[in-house]
Amino acid sequence: MASQTQGIQQLLTAEKRAAEKVAEARKRKAKRIKQAREEAQAEIERYRQERERLFREYEAKYMGSKEDVAAKIDKNAQILIQDLHTEVENNKERVLMELLDLVCNIQPEVHRNYFVMNPRD
Repeated sequence: MASQTQGIQQLLTAEKRAAEKVAEARKRKAKRIKQAREEAQAEIERYRQERERLFREYEAKYMGSKEDVAAKIDKNAQILIQDLHTEVENNKERVLMELLDLVCNIQPEVHRNYFVMNPRD
């Protein structure tokens, strides 16, 4: 009986050591996964920063700075406004005369779609 108890005791000890090794392996695996995740995040961040830097260089090279773009837009808007003012001044008198002519010189006419069903001739 002592040998059976000793065998059972050895089995329990072995099972306990195996459970400890499995737990330790799980901890190492979790630690490796966490480290890999952190490394991946760092790599993603480096890649994002590099792409942003390249984009800013491209933007500066081909589009100029934001202030330059805003200045060009303002300049074009001022030119368009000035052109519109010139057109107004050039055509104001003619348009007023046409409006007055239309308002003052009314010529009554029967609409071309009007027809009488029962004429009183």
